[in-house]
Amino acid sequence: MADQKEQFRAVVVAAINQFIAEKKIECANVEADAVRVENPPKPEMGDLGIPMFTLAKVFRLAPPAIAQQVAGIIKAASESKGSLGGVDVASLGAFEAVGPYVNIKLNKANAAGDILKTIEAQGENYGSIGEDGKKHLEGRKVMVEYSSPNTNKPLHLGHMRNDALGESVSRILKKAGAEVFRTNIINNRGIHICKSMLAYRLFHEPKNETPESLGMKGDHFVGQCYVEFDKYSKEHPEAQEQAEEMLVKWEQGDSDIRALWQKMNDWTLNGVKETYKRTGVDFEKLYFESDTYLLGKEIIQSGLEKGIFFKADDGSVRIDITSVVGNDRDGNPQSKVLLRKDGTSVYITQDIGTAIARHNDWAYNQMVYVVASEQIYHFKVLFYILRQLGYEWTDNLYHLSYGLVNLPSGRMKSREGTVVDADDLIDGLHADALKAINERGRDADVGNPDEVAEKVALAALHYYLLQVTPVKDMLFNPEESLSFTGNTGPYLQYMGARIASILRKSHEQGLEPDSSDGSISLLTHESEWALIKELGKFPQIVSRAADDLDPSVVAVYLYDVCKAFSSFYRDCPILSVSDENKKLAQARLLLAKSTLTVLKNAMELVLVPFLDRM
Repeated sequence: MADQKEQFRAVVVAAINQFIAEKKIECANVEADAVRVENPPKPEMGDLGIPMFTLAKVFRLAPPAIAQQVAGIIKAASESKGSLGGVDVASLGAFEAVGPYVNIKLNKANAAGDILKTIEAQGENYGSIGEDGKKHLEGRKVMVEYSSPNTNKPLHLGHMRNDALGESVSRILKKAGAEVFRTNIINNRGIHICKSMLAYRLFHEPKNETPESLGMKGDHFVGQCYVEFDKYSKEHPEAQEQAEEMLVKWEQGDSDIRALWQKMNDWTLNGVKETYKRTGVDFEKLYFESDTYLLGKEIIQSGLEKGIFFKADDGSVRIDITSVVGNDRDGNPQSKVLLRKDGTSVYITQDIGTAIARHNDWAYNQMVYVVASEQIYHFKVLFYILRQLGYEWTDNLYHLSYGLVNLPSGRMKSREGTVVDADDLIDGLHADALKAINERGRDADVGNPDEVAEKVALAALHYYLLQVTPVKDMLFNPEESLSFTGNTGPYLQYMGARIASILRKSHEQGLEPDSSDGSISLLTHESEWALIKELGKFPQIVSRAADDLDPSVVAVYLYDVCKAFSSFYRDCPILSVSDENKKLAQARLLLAKSTLTVLKNAMELVLVPFLDRM
């Protein structure tokens, strides 16, 4: 509906400016980009609307009075077969003042033709071109960082929300025309890594146990070591000091400690990469804290010499952060440790080095950190430090914070072994999906049931995680996520497969979609028009999701399209249309095919695999 929307805007702007000239109102002409086009809340009010509120003060008229005058000018042009703003008013649709709005009921045949022909012509690219005929974010370079696993444990449910958000946001930005560079910072050094290493030394190395010998994924094995350390340290307080000594030796380059560290890091990372491949998550570049923390230490040392940082009485290097986070509870200034008294770095030290290294590698217009809301404080401080260091590109950094995700059983903790591993979660969804396929007797119809079950499991997981606005905390309910009815990933897959089946059957009957004007003009039923309008919204949905960095915008839209198609299919028969109405059947097939194109394109953005049989 992009063309009609811009034409509608042009007509109303021309009418407003004509009103200004006729009434000799002392103000500049209204520009098109100052006029906001909205969707009326009820179909009977029109298809598009423009509010007059912003003109009230200058015109010294109530918005409804302005709307009446502007609509009157447009109607006069329509009756005289004239044009406004270079647009044939009568052919565009019927204009009406509705309260403080100027609304239009579009000429359905013309609007439907524009939308359906655009979808047919653009195919898998539909959604990329914005309302102005250009890609919304063309020329934008966006780096997106997400996942950020620790190499002392496997990915868990929290990572799944992070990964889904990061990958989905990346795809949406790319769809909107941005050049996207996906990165992942691997947290492969620090005291938590040394805890797993110490547990391995104590409990597994003496028995020559490895992930291979125990038949385990490497990340699961190292995660088990981390849990074992927590249990051991409760009875052996000296374990914490032993892990700290390991970290000091690691930073000193101790060959024995480094060899153990490399072996266990490889175990974890190889396991994590298997999970990435399974879930469709990918990156242009992996960064490792072990490579960037030294740069961070150099930057801190340089800042100390310049007086940006200071050395505290305990020997640690710090920065005053009171101006960004305020005083503490006792009213005292606050500082942030950047180097410990023994010279070892802290988490933010390597984050500083990583940020600088990345901008040197790929100069971006925007950098998006996908990190849980628990780290809001951390990123406030990080961005502040980088500004103090003089990096102007800090203004382009953005923290996409998201809420916690838990299971109905409660919050999870890695060190206590209560975390639900991502692999185990997907395995459970896969098993339940396969069971549902078998119970429904669909084994022979879906192709490879095991492959279909995997795609259903991923759809259930990803859609459930992405349909919620990122900032909100959420509970992941596996049973709800797998439902084949309602607002779920499997339901979207079912609707896609249903449309694909309709198109296959029509082809077997020798009936093909027809995009001729004569056929499209027959699509006049309200359910047809409601669906066509939904399909026409997709480009602006992509633009909005990209601007807001919010995949839930696409998820909500997908469900709306499915509901609109369901109503259309209920009210408007396709394959049972009589031979005399073949053109109508072909037009409805075109509408079904267009819906399938939009579903495929949108499902790709929220990581829901498409199934043509289900």
